[in-house]
Amino acid sequence: MAEQTASLPINLDVFTRLSPRQKLGAMLAVAFAIALLVGAWLWTREPPYSVLFSNLSERDGGQIVTALQQQNIPYSFSDGGGAILVPASRVHDVRLRLAAQGLPKGGQVGFELMENLKLGSTQFAEQIAYQRGLEGELGRTISSLAAVQGARVHLAIPKQTSFLRDEQKPSASVVVSLHPGRVLEPAQAAGIVNLVASSVPQLAPAQVSIIDQNGNLLSQPSDSLKNAGLDPTQIKFVRELEREYIARVEAILAPMVGATNVKAQVAADVDFSQTDQVAETFRPNPSPEGAIRSQQTAESSSTTAGAIGVPGALTNQPPVPATAPLTTPPAGGAAPPGTANATIALNAPVNFNKNATINYEVDKTIKHTKGAPGVVRRLSVGVVVNHKKGPEKDGKAGKPVPLSETELKQVTALVREAVGFSQERGDSVNVANVPFAAQEREIVPEMPIWKNPDLLALLREAAKYLAFGVVVYLLWTKVFKALFEMFAAAAKRIEMEEQAKAEEVQEAASGHRGPTYDVKLQQARDLAKQDPKLVANVIKEWVGGNESR
Repeated sequence: MAEQTASLPINLDVFTRLSPRQKLGAMLAVAFAIALLVGAWLWTREPPYSVLFSNLSERDGGQIVTALQQQNIPYSFSDGGGAILVPASRVHDVRLRLAAQGLPKGGQVGFELMENLKLGSTQFAEQIAYQRGLEGELGRTISSLAAVQGARVHLAIPKQTSFLRDEQKPSASVVVSLHPGRVLEPAQAAGIVNLVASSVPQLAPAQVSIIDQNGNLLSQPSDSLKNAGLDPTQIKFVRELEREYIARVEAILAPMVGATNVKAQVAADVDFSQTDQVAETFRPNPSPEGAIRSQQTAESSSTTAGAIGVPGALTNQPPVPATAPLTTPPAGGAAPPGTANATIALNAPVNFNKNATINYEVDKTIKHTKGAPGVVRRLSVGVVVNHKKGPEKDGKAGKPVPLSETELKQVTALVREAVGFSQERGDSVNVANVPFAAQEREIVPEMPIWKNPDLLALLREAAKYLAFGVVVYLLWTKVFKALFEMFAAAAKRIEMEEQAKAEEVQEAASGHRGPTYDVKLQQARDLAKQDPKLVANVIKEWVGGNESR
């Protein structure tokens, strides 16, 4: 009986037979149910949100939220409030719109300050606005680097003077805030220094200082680097050299003992001093004769005249004219008169002088030596090799056993060859064969199930659909089912009234009495037992109909 009443057709005639209060209640219930269903469906089908901007200053965040409200763009905030979220399908469109408005400004003002200068501003105000704008533009440019999260630039620009003696050079300081886990390379720091120095007139790179958010100085003058020993570039070279030696050792021993059974460390002593030496060497000629470069010989002779004539008065007399040629006197005979002086002249002494100068070639070697920096002065190598696996017994792995003396010597020889061992240089190689300790795995505490982000997202999605199902169930049981029962009761009442009228007409025409009161009362009791809700709705329908009348 209940199934039959629930399946009764609900036509317009049944609706028109309802009371005005029932009609209004039915329409409001249907409208509320439809609105609730549509709202629940839209809530479950809410578009996913993506990050529009994150890590914004309060000023930029307020301006962006105001712009979103003016453009009627839905937005929300992340759990920590550090990001502004908009529908994922509109992220790029919203970013372009906000960029057209100059948002976000990054918490710094740039040359837009020059646009807001009022008429009649003093030269001092214009200079301050220009300096603030230049600092802001430099900060924005530095913040565009991948490793830099934010930057602030402070410029100290002295006032120009006409006296050269009092002229001061400008200086600058830069404070950079780096992203977590990122560092600023020396080349990047030098690039920032040159960027700032090139943007300010007469600013030397040595007058620019850079520090990070922890107060570490990232820019150092070249003189301090020279006086401090090794600069970062040299330290990096030493570390790369040591890693290369370690890789050589592990690569040559890996096929022999296994990649996981060898560990090596290398300490390299590198000489970065640069030496320029000039040597000039002389040595004698290799051959006894030698090579004559030049020779000079000088000869001279002189004759010394003795005493001539006879002492006395005759000496002061003029000589007698010669009457005969000078000849040698005959042997044993006396010299002819007048020939004494000639004989004495022939027997006078003669002096001979001979000088000889000989210059020989001598070997000469000039050698220019310039030592290149980065020469390895000494290597210290330490290698640890694990014990090898022992033979299996009964299908079980054997106990580790140490390497033999021969194998240990082979390992040592291979290590020496790999690093280029030099005894003259003082290199040292130490190879140890010890069992490796069992690697203890770091126990990472498991994340509680209620903090798992994937599970939380899944639960949120499931909660949406579950809530939608609960809404549908409540609407069906509390609204639609009640409406259907009300319509069924109204239809049943109409049917019973029509049937009663038909029976009365039939009785009147046939002259026979219908069922007695007791029979009708028993039928009503049976109907109430079979479907009490239907009877209750019929009674409500009767009561409502009487009140409407």
